[in-house]
Amino acid sequence: MTRYLRAIVILWIVLRYGLDELALSSFHNPVTRVLARLSRIGRRLDAPRGQRLREALEHLGPIFVKFGQVLSTRRDLMPADIADELAKLQDRVPPFPSEVAIATIERAFRRPVDSIFATFEREPVASASIAQVHFATLRDRQGTLRDVAVKVLRPGMLHVIEKDLALMRMMAGWIEGLSEDGKRLKPREVVGEFDKYLHDELDLLREAANAAQLRRNMAGLNLVLIPEMYWEFCHPEAIVMERMVGIPISQTERLRAAGVDIRQLARDGVTIFFTQVFRDGFFHADMHPGNIQVSVAPGSFGRFISLDFGIVGTLTESDKEYLAQNFAAFFRRDYKRVAELHLESGWVPPGTRVDELEGAIRTVCEPYFDRPLSEISLGMVLMRLFQMSRRFHVEIQPQLVLLQKTLLNIEGLGRELDPDLDLWATAKPFLERWMVDQIGVQKLLDELKDQAPRYAKIVPELPRLLYQYLQGPREGEQREMQELLLEQRRMHRLLQGAVYGAIGFLLGMLVMQLLWRYPVV
Repeated sequence: MTRYLRAIVILWIVLRYGLDELALSSFHNPVTRVLARLSRIGRRLDAPRGQRLREALEHLGPIFVKFGQVLSTRRDLMPADIADELAKLQDRVPPFPSEVAIATIERAFRRPVDSIFATFEREPVASASIAQVHFATLRDRQGTLRDVAVKVLRPGMLHVIEKDLALMRMMAGWIEGLSEDGKRLKPREVVGEFDKYLHDELDLLREAANAAQLRRNMAGLNLVLIPEMYWEFCHPEAIVMERMVGIPISQTERLRAAGVDIRQLARDGVTIFFTQVFRDGFFHADMHPGNIQVSVAPGSFGRFISLDFGIVGTLTESDKEYLAQNFAAFFRRDYKRVAELHLESGWVPPGTRVDELEGAIRTVCEPYFDRPLSEISLGMVLMRLFQMSRRFHVEIQPQLVLLQKTLLNIEGLGRELDPDLDLWATAKPFLERWMVDQIGVQKLLDELKDQAPRYAKIVPELPRLLYQYLQGPREGEQREMQELLLEQRRMHRLLQGAVYGAIGFLLGMLVMQLLWRYPVV
């Protein structure tokens, strides 16, 4: 019943903000145009369409806000006015009252705010779908003041998210039941992955741990800054971190005025992404422009600043290997190897013909090489790949959903910074180096180093084990083997007797039945 009530609320918001009219008017069919005009009767839809869509998503809740955040990075797939409005969802979601934020902080740390911070700004500096951020100053044990940012979880988020996820699960069940295509897309598993990561995002302590891991991973790269966490003030509902100062990456004019090399910034973003994915298997999976700034401080000029680590993605060694090999084969235009990898990984049925799959992949991808990012429509590529995957029954991999989402974010970000960026040419050298590292001498040495403690226990035992093997079985072991053979022979004789007895019994019963039916006179 709760799911159906939520569906009714969603339908009411769609009608209230005229999203049905917006969808119908986007078609060029005369019939749908007439339906769009008829749908406006009795409703005042004076606000711009982008504003109506943004406000509807805000009213629908955090899951829909996140959907709008992803759409805001895809200006090639939607009109500019709608993209501009959806961009406001990245860090300008209506805040909740400061009194509620302060009460949450005091409940989490069991101390008044004034005793924790030297100063605390009641007006939030940013407000997102899951939490909002306040600036403050913290006095450390030496008495030094430090500028910090305090992130506070929105109240009542778990209940809202549970309702939406229940509705999504129900809709996923419908999709699976409608067609074979629905089953192949694995909507229930995809919703399950989304469920997992949304619940992870509701735990700010997990976010702090994610930030600490990314900070360690990126320490030697010198391309990105990640805030330090103050662990004595970290709680599932509130966390305190180092305050980062930079220019939002979406404000390209300010970045140019500050002297930042925009083209180099775009290339650095691709390097950061591929390093996190293929070197570490641990990547920031919410890289929309609201979570990324650029430092203009003298000591870190031009470096990325990553924020909001509630959603991170992880890849196994097997996932990384197959993805890297797929990318490398794509860059070499070795479509046969791509088809073979799909078979080896189990992404397509075993009986699929490699030559047919190779030809389909070539048809989709070949037109897009050697072209700048501004001329590539990833939406068209994905649509054609979907058509191809439906033909060959390609299995959707739920564990890669976050990676797919992040790739969309990266492409949208690259388009904003440098429309002429050649994504393939930028990524190819990195992946080739990574592949060499995986099969080279250094990789072998690293593996031996990692396994050294295990080998240290085994190696001293090898001479004794070798000597015992060469000596053959000892006297006691020989006696045990002989006893075992004798026992097996006894069991064999018993089984033979039982079988022969059963056969004799059955033959006797058969003879008696024949005599009963055909008595001898």
